[in-house]
Amino acid sequence: MQLEAEFTSEPFHGEGPPPEHAVKARDTAEDAGLSTDFGPLGTLVRGDADALLDALPAIARAALDGGATRVTLQLRQVGDDTGDPAVELHSALARLIGDVERELGGRLDTLDRAAKQRAVRLLKERGAFGLRKSVSTVAEALGVTRFTVYNYLNRDQD
Repeated sequence: MQLEAEFTSEPFHGEGPPPEHAVKARDTAEDAGLSTDFGPLGTLVRGDADALLDALPAIARAALDGGATRVTLQLRQVGDDTGDPAVELHSALARLIGDVERELGGRLDTLDRAAKQRAVRLLKERGAFGLRKSVSTVAEALGVTRFTVYNYLNRDQD
């Protein structure tokens, strides 16, 4: 049986070289003889089920040793087309938004102004604004304009 594992490691970085924790995790997967697709938000690893399952602890350890604060993993059998792809490009940002919503106790668009400002601050601390088109996505989730999100970000710097 063949498996695919999609893993992401945080914190995310925007522009520039990928973070060390992501590179170390990918290199560990390749050293285990697994096929990899390395992307800006995650790495897809494919291989024989036994080889892949045996390599997962070392991949997670490499990411954590490289500075990751969180490693998220999804597994599926190759050829199992019943589900969605393991990670879509926007899913990392959606997960960060969901984490902040749970932490603040409600959907971002229902929060008062002070809580929305706090949400933006939390998202910034977690690297959300290093992701492509994140300001637009966050603005939509907050129910405000991009200009407002930029104002919240600038306010945080003062």
